Amino acid sequence: MSLQLDLREKMKDAMRAKDSVRLSVIRGIVATCTNEAISKGRGPQGELTDDETLAVVRREAKKHKDSIGQYEAGGRPELAESEQAELVILETFLPSQMSVNEIRPVVEAKIKALGVTDKASAGKLTGAVMKELTGRADGALVKQVVESLLS
Repeated sequence: MSLQLDLREKMKDAMRAKDSVRLSVIRGIVATCTNEAISKGRGPQGELTDDETLAVVRREAKKHKDSIGQYEAGGRPELAESEQAELVILETFLPSQMSVNEIRPVVEAKIKALGVTDKASAGKLTGAVMKELTGRADGALVKQVVESLLS
C-alpha cells in the first residue's frame, strides 16, 4: 500500500476515533499531496510516489518546527504546544532519522573520497553527504558533523 493510501486510511481512522488534532494534521498532508499531484500535472486524483509523499510530510514537519521557534520567540507557549502536538503526529509518518554516530562514518568516507581538507569545501561535502543520505538524515545535523570533522 502506498504511503498516500495509508494516509487516507489513517484519516478515516482518525474520523472514527473523533481525534480532531490527528484528523486535521492528516487532512493537511492529504491536501498538500493533492496540490503537489496537480502541480506535477497528474490531476487531483493523481498518486504521488512514496518518496514524493515523504518529501511533502518532511516539508510540513519543517514548517511546524519553524512555527514552534517563532511562537516561542514571540512568547506564545500555548501555540507552540499546539504546533508541537501536530509535529509529533507528522513525525509518525517519517522514517527514523540517523543519529550523529551513524552520520559520522558516512561523512568521514566522503571526506576521503572527495579529498576535502579545509572548511572552504564544507558546502560541497555537505551536499555530497546529503545526496547519499536523502531523507534519512537531518541537514542541520549533517552540517554540524561536517563542521566538527573539518575544524
